[in-house]
Amino acid sequence: MTILVTGGGGYIGSHMVHALADAGEAVVVIDNLSTGFRSAMPASTPLFVGDVSDEALVTKVIRTHSVTEIIHFAASIVVPDSVRDPLSYYRNNTVNARALLEVAVRTGVQHFIFSSTAAVYGNPARVPVAEGAQLAPMSPYGSSKLMTEIMLRDVAAAHGLQYVVLRYFNVAGADRFLRTGQSTVGATHLIKVAVETALGLRPEIEIYGTDYDTPDGTCIRDYIHVSDLVRAHSDALAHLRGGGSSETFNCGYGHGYSVFEVIDAVKRVSGRDFTVRFAARRPGDPAAIVADAARIRAMLVWTPEFDNLDTIVKHALAWEQRLAETRGARRWGP
Repeated sequence: MTILVTGGGGYIGSHMVHALADAGEAVVVIDNLSTGFRSAMPASTPLFVGDVSDEALVTKVIRTHSVTEIIHFAASIVVPDSVRDPLSYYRNNTVNARALLEVAVRTGVQHFIFSSTAAVYGNPARVPVAEGAQLAPMSPYGSSKLMTEIMLRDVAAAHGLQYVVLRYFNVAGADRFLRTGQSTVGATHLIKVAVETALGLRPEIEIYGTDYDTPDGTCIRDYIHVSDLVRAHSDALAHLRGGGSSETFNCGYGHGYSVFEVIDAVKRVSGRDFTVRFAARRPGDPAAIVADAARIRAMLVWTPEFDNLDTIVKHALAWEQRLAETRGARRWGP
C-alpha cells in the first residue's frame, strides 16, 4: 500500500510525511510548492510538482506507485483572503478536491482522509462545539471546506470509498526534532506571528478586535500541536485499515486560550517583550471556538502528547530560530 499525501510540502503535510516515513510507510507527494517546500520533506520521498486538479498527473502517480490511500492537505487556508477573493478558494479548495475525488474513484483508492476545519461551525451557539452542531461557516474558506465534506460523503455513499474527515482547530508548534515547521513567509497564524515578533523579525503584532464577548475581549481559540494533529491522522488511517466506518472528528484539545493569553505565553517562554497594536476585527472571525474532542478520543483512542500552551510555543520558537538562521534572519518587510 502506498499513501498519496497532497500538499506534503506544506506545514501540516510535511509533518505527516515525516511521521509516515518514520513508521515505514510508502509515501508519495503531490504539491505545487506555492506555499510548500521540498526541503520540508524527507529527501527520499518522491515528489511530483503539480496541482491535484491535474487529473492526468494524479492518475499517473496513483497507478505508478500503487496508491491505495490519500491524505488530502492541499488547500488555501487564510480566512481574510477567502473573504477578499472567494472564487480562488472555491477553485482551490472545492473544485480541485472534486477533481481529486474523481481520480480516486476511477483508480479504486480505498481510503481518503480529508483535512477540514472548525471554520465549518462559524460562530457556534455552544462552546465546546461537537461534531453534530449546526454547520454555519462565516467565510468562503469555511464554506469551501464544508462543500468538500459534502462531496466526500456523497461520493463515499455512491462508490464505497471509506473516509475520515478531521476538522482542525488552531494548529501550532513544530516538529520537536526541528525537521519541519511553519515556514510560509507572511503566514498569519497567531503563535507564529507572535514568535516572529519576539525574535525581532516583525516590528509588532496586531490584535484584531478587543471587544468580543469573551472574558478579556479577544478571540478564544483551541490550539493543537501539529504533531498531535498528525497523530490523529495516523489513528484515522489505522481506523480505516481496520475496517472502521466513515467518520468525522474534531481535532482540538477541548480548551481554549485568548489572544492576550497566547501573547503572554510567547513573552514568557521567549523571555522577550514586544510591541502589541490594536486593530479592528477581521471579517469571518468568530468570538470563541473550542473543540468537543470526546468523540475522537473515544473512537480512535487518540491521546495527545503536547497539550500545553507553553510547550507549543517553545517548539514554535525553536523552529523560528532555526528558520531565521537558515534564512539569514532577514527582518520582516521590504
